[in-house]
Amino acid sequence: MKLGLTLPYEGSLSFPEAVELAQRAEALGFESVWVPEAYGTDAVSILGALAARTERIQLGTGIVNVFSRTPALLAQTAATLDLISGGRFILGLGTSGHQVVTGWHGMAFDQPLIRMRETIAIVRQVLRRDRLVFDGEVFHLDKGLRLLARPVREAVPIYLATLTAGGLRLTGELADGWIPTLFAPDHMDLFRPELEAGARIAGRSLDSLGIAPHVPVSIDADRGNAREALKPWVALYVGGMGSKTKNFYNELVSRYGFAGDARTVQELYLGGKKLEAVRRVPDALVDAIAIAGPPGYVRERLEVWASAGVTTMLAGVHDKTQPDRLRTLELLATAAGTVD
Repeated sequence: MKLGLTLPYEGSLSFPEAVELAQRAEALGFESVWVPEAYGTDAVSILGALAARTERIQLGTGIVNVFSRTPALLAQTAATLDLISGGRFILGLGTSGHQVVTGWHGMAFDQPLIRMRETIAIVRQVLRRDRLVFDGEVFHLDKGLRLLARPVREAVPIYLATLTAGGLRLTGELADGWIPTLFAPDHMDLFRPELEAGARIAGRSLDSLGIAPHVPVSIDADRGNAREALKPWVALYVGGMGSKTKNFYNELVSRYGFAGDARTVQELYLGGKKLEAVRRVPDALVDAIAIAGPPGYVRERLEVWASAGVTTMLAGVHDKTQPDRLRTLELLATAAGTVD
């Protein structure tokens, strides 16, 4: 199992710190570095800068949504980032959710999976430098324009961040890789059937799909302290991502067996009691979806992720200071060196 690094997006990281983390990850043998995008810094600008300051590490959007940019613009972005990085770019795509798509971008959150499917088709068509003619349910393009730039590769890897049954089938059918959030390796059985169903549609084996979950990491000799560092992130996703009637992450952890806790965390979070919501995140949920503990425990949990079929673990470091973040990268690299 390989390691990737997901940079924070909530504004706690300065640009020089982001560059230092990416360069250290590259030196330590991390396979990739990923830049998320919600409503903080945009991913593309940061990745362009990182491309100029790194040499070997792969660079991914982790993720950008398919509503705020047109498919052709996503393809132009992929071609450009692949060009300036020398063929190191990975396009991570997702639908995001109603809160960001409607509340931030002012777009209707309509037909997300159809939009995702058509976006993938158009991106691949553009990168091949075919004339762009497409007649779908969402996009209708009939001018036959062709990409003027000449990408390093005629295809870049496309990873999808999906959790719903339809999204998982789409991932198994069309994607090069899968980026789940709040993934619990002990519950891979909840995801595998839909991923395999999609793979069968494409006539391929699921072994061809890269599995790259985003995994929050907190390394501390005191497991209680390590868990506490991750609980605000868990509370945000379980309690605050989406509405009371539709929160994919809340639904997911409910399927893991935390339905009562998920409901309580959401009620508190949406009711403005965020600190109480954080306190109600159970330790067992943190242990299921994250790595929180001393270095020896980290090695044990990496083995669990690898045994679940994970090909690349995208580590999200939640330390508050740059020296601690760099230390976490060092410890992760050492621990991963013992995992096949």
